[in-house]
Amino acid sequence: MEASYLSGADVGSLLDPGGAAWRGARSERIALMGTPVGLQPTEAIRAKWIDKKIGAIGAVSVAALHDGTRLAFRLEWEDTSESREISDTTAFPDAAAVALPSAEGSPIMTMGAVGAAVNAWYWRADEEGQGRQVVAEGLGTSRGVEGKLVHAQGLWKEGRWSVVISRDLEIATDEPVAQLTPGQRTGFGVTVWEGSGGERAGIKAFSGDWIELVLQPLPTARG
Repeated sequence: MEASYLSGADVGSLLDPGGAAWRGARSERIALMGTPVGLQPTEAIRAKWIDKKIGAIGAVSVAALHDGTRLAFRLEWEDTSESREISDTTAFPDAAAVALPSAEGSPIMTMGAVGAAVNAWYWRADEEGQGRQVVAEGLGTSRGVEGKLVHAQGLWKEGRWSVVISRDLEIATDEPVAQLTPGQRTGFGVTVWEGSGGERAGIKAFSGDWIELVLQPLPTARG
């Protein structure tokens, strides 16, 4: 899919899920599947979920835009319950993330490998406005990236989430994050957690292998 270039007055609404920037954006429906129980990081988690369904959300619609400085994804999916807080030991906030490879050949199924990290931009319904950013170099190795670098905003209405997750294309950090430029081809993946069903951490629905993403080049200046 393509992250289209956005310019003009609508750029200011890029972080708003219902903003004018997204009205003409082309969405692509992506099927999700539950993370295999064998890929859960501990024996205790594997034993607890061996007979339970993992991955309550079956599909998500994704659109992507960039303004030459920032890249934003809008994720939309059906969810009858709006879960914005941890209410007990079995219910958690709804959440979503977009993963990108930090290096060519980074494996998404294992959340990276040593020297080939995966970078995830993360939204949680109980942390509106401020997203998280993590890197991982294998199962169970996720660590946070310092700084308020990811912005995320979610809107739940009539049984449907609409969530925007955004970050600058390039950032200053020593962590192995994805560094992006207009015109680049890369991959991305999507993860959604259905909090009311107890999904969190490795218990999630995800898109499987990398999906190609093309960042539309900047327009050529006319003389």
